[in-house]
Amino acid sequence: MSVTTAPTFPLEAAALTALVRAALEEDRAFADVTTLATVPTDRLAGAALVARTPGVVAGLALAVEAFRQIDPAVRVEVEVRDGEAVARGTVVMAIEGPARALLSAERVALNFVQRLSGVATLAARYVAAVQGLPVEIVDTRKTTPGWRDLEKYAVRCGGGSNHRRDLSDAVLIKDNHLAACDGDVRIAVARAREAAPEGMVVQVECDTVEQVEAALAAGAHGVLLDNMALEDLRESVRTCKGRCFTEASGGVTLETVRAIAETGVDRISVGALTHSAPALDLALDFA
Repeated sequence: MSVTTAPTFPLEAAALTALVRAALEEDRAFADVTTLATVPTDRLAGAALVARTPGVVAGLALAVEAFRQIDPAVRVEVEVRDGEAVARGTVVMAIEGPARALLSAERVALNFVQRLSGVATLAARYVAAVQGLPVEIVDTRKTTPGWRDLEKYAVRCGGGSNHRRDLSDAVLIKDNHLAACDGDVRIAVARAREAAPEGMVVQVECDTVEQVEAALAAGAHGVLLDNMALEDLRESVRTCKGRCFTEASGGVTLETVRAIAETGVDRISVGALTHSAPALDLALDFA
């Protein structure tokens, strides 16, 4: 599974430059004592970024920027695009230039691409697991601090969709909000609808069918069906049909996601897409 059109990269040029620079500085890549001590300044090299396992690629612009910041003389040829599925052994990127630059930028470039490609790959697996059903796979705010836009971009590269980006995007009344409102769904929704900007979605997290009915009666635009049994999900979907959108969440896995989708929910949110995605195995092989 891969996207047919690569999503728009989320960082402007200045932000991309600054993020990569910070990563290179963190790694002290401009003071790489091993490379400076062992590799002659005039030594040229060629290398290929190769997929060791199948997956969906994301974050290539960051890798390109890492090599070029170390030395503008480095030439990079990108062979695939973000959002493209690759087989084991696929050359993702070819790099040529001063050997010192290739060696010093290697880890930072790989860190970006391995992490984001891992997110894209896991998203693609969830999307494939519900293929043919009218449901969206969406992410959550469980992202690496400072990397949210990149990780949500990677989810899109894998064919998934984004939930709210941040706390100002939409109202989502969760269990702790309800606890602070004496557990009264109607009061919480009424306050939210009154205070929220016009047109903003008001969604309520519901653990029971009774809470769903209360949220609907209060005028919620959507319900987040949290850790519900399949039969309760089905009943909640029937109750909400034509009245609000439904979202299932909580402990969703690749083994359970299709059964959840078959209940008829509109979307399924999966925190694991960003907080537990394993890095895609990509390596820089020198010629």
